[in-house]
Amino acid sequence: MIDIGLSKMALIGAVALIVIGPEKLPRVARTVGTLLGKAQRYVADVKAEVNRSMELDELRKMKDNIESAAREVQHSVQTEASHFEQDWNQAVSGLGAAASPETASDGAMTVVPSYRNPGKNWRLKRGATPRWYKARAGVRTHVQSGAARVARFRPRSLH
Repeated sequence: MIDIGLSKMALIGAVALIVIGPEKLPRVARTVGTLLGKAQRYVADVKAEVNRSMELDELRKMKDNIESAAREVQHSVQTEASHFEQDWNQAVSGLGAAASPETASDGAMTVVPSYRNPGKNWRLKRGATPRWYKARAGVRTHVQSGAARVARFRPRSLH
């Protein structure tokens, strides 16, 4: 950059005072200051844009590296799964029909139970808490409508 010391600044100021004059010097100084400020902001914006583009390029490279690593892992998992499936099929085919899980030793077919949905009810609070504790703490264990709940807790008349 330009090396401007105090003596050079004083010389520039004296020349400007003589050339421009004392009446116009403050206005010119303000104009020069605003132009220098705009130039500094413009340079800062350009630097920030260059830094952003460099960071974006680095992120793209990192993303490509991660995607390639993920593809390699997926490929290795698929190949291992196919090897396992082939080994499994060979092992199952080697057992024969006598050891089939559906056939019992006497030749009768056994019924394997299928999956049954547990039938959870989201309105009820269930867990490992004992029923006696729930009853004492007032936790709801049965679904009840609002009207039934009001009727349940309504004081009974003494007739």
